[in-house]
Amino acid sequence: MAERPEDLNLPNAVITRIIKEALPEGVNVSKEARRAISQAASVFVLYATSCANNFAMKAKRKTLNAGDVMAAMEEMEFERFLQPLREALEAYKKGLKGKKEASEQKRKDKEKKTDAEENDKSREEETLEEEDENMEEEQEGENEGEEEVEN
Repeated sequence: MAERPEDLNLPNAVITRIIKEALPEGVNVSKEARRAISQAASVFVLYATSCANNFAMKAKRKTLNAGDVMAAMEEMEFERFLQPLREALEAYKKGLKGKKEASEQKRKDKEKKTDAEENDKSREEETLEEEDENMEEEQEGENEGEEEVEN
C-alpha cells in the first residue's frame, strides 16, 4: 500500500493527456482543476479496485479479473460505462492475440531460417567432403601412375 496520499495519484502527464483528449481544442484547464481531476481519478480507481476486490473475495480468489471490475462498475452504478469497457477489453484481448500470433509466426520463421542455414551448412560440408574425396582419389590415381612409370 502507499505510504503517502500523494503516492496514490496518477501521473500528471497521463491526466493532462486524458483531459486534452476529452475536451475540445482551445479549452484550457487550470492547474487547480487538473489537480482536482487527478485526485478524483485516484479516488475512483481506489473505490473501483476495492469493490472489485470484494467480488474476488466473495469468490474466494486473490486475483481480480475483468468480471470483478465489471461487477464493481455495476455496483457503483456506472452501468453506462459497461459496454465501452467491454469493447475496450475485447479490443485489448484481440491486440494480445494478434501480438501472440505475430510472435509465434516470428519464432516459426526464425526456426525455418535456422533449419535452412543448418541444411545449407550440411550441404556445404558434404560438398567439401566430396571434393576432398575426389582430390584424394585424383592424388591416389596420380601416385599410382607415378609408381607404374617407376616400375
